[in-house]
Amino acid sequence: MRVSAFRASPFTYATLMIVSALLSVPLVFVVSVALASDQTVNTNTFTIIPREFHWENFARVFDTSLPMGMFLVNSIIISIGSVAGQVLSSGLVGYAFARLRAPGKNALFIIVIATMMIPAQITMIPQFILFKELGWVNTFLPLIVPNFFSNAFNVFLMRQFVSRLPREVDEAAMVDGLGFFGVYRRIMLPMLAPALIAIAIFTLTFAWGDFMGPLIYLNDESKMPLALGVQYISSTSAAMQAPPWNLVMVGSILLTLPMIAVYYLGQKYLYEMDLTGGSAGIK
Repeated sequence: MRVSAFRASPFTYATLMIVSALLSVPLVFVVSVALASDQTVNTNTFTIIPREFHWENFARVFDTSLPMGMFLVNSIIISIGSVAGQVLSSGLVGYAFARLRAPGKNALFIIVIATMMIPAQITMIPQFILFKELGWVNTFLPLIVPNFFSNAFNVFLMRQFVSRLPREVDEAAMVDGLGFFGVYRRIMLPMLAPALIAIAIFTLTFAWGDFMGPLIYLNDESKMPLALGVQYISSTSAAMQAPPWNLVMVGSILLTLPMIAVYYLGQKYLYEMDLTGGSAGIK
């Protein structure tokens, strides 16, 4: 069977441009509303293409009665803590499942993977009761600490990634006197960089925009992240008055731009993780 390379035609590029333009309409509309004046918000005369450019809205959003700056700092704290927990735990657990020889290892791995089929809504109430008994409600701990126990998807991702790496590397390091943690820290960790960065990106994306977790566990306004703060802007308008949609969209842009930047900077690691199968670390 002969495999030929795909060559894009002008029709292909035209189709991609049309589809990209259609998919970009919501984002352009968000920018248009964010740059609109208060008069446009009150009259509800928005347009998809921006007609007004009130860049001061990006400063006004921090001058509201809500502590938007604190919301932003809280999001950073929660996101960094979550990323650190997932990266530390996923690498170790995935490496252990891929390399350690222990009775019942495969059965335990199947149980871990099976937890992916349990809806989060089922465990929501038991988790809340547990964290309430620990006294963690209205703190960042319920949003950060569970990440230090990894999750099934990240464990599966790391286990499959480590399984592609040659065992001879581990055996050579052990012959030189390194133990399990020594091999992981000095030999495997540099090769696992693409997978760990991918996990960090996935975790950061989820933690940065998480709405349900903070809504359940956080009560004080000073501890809420940006995702909740954006919702609070739309719900604090006076009676019979339209919410300040321009400021709401500014908050939405603040939620979106960091994720776009993170993906732009880390996309090469995502592709490397998927395409090279771990070989990039031993080139």
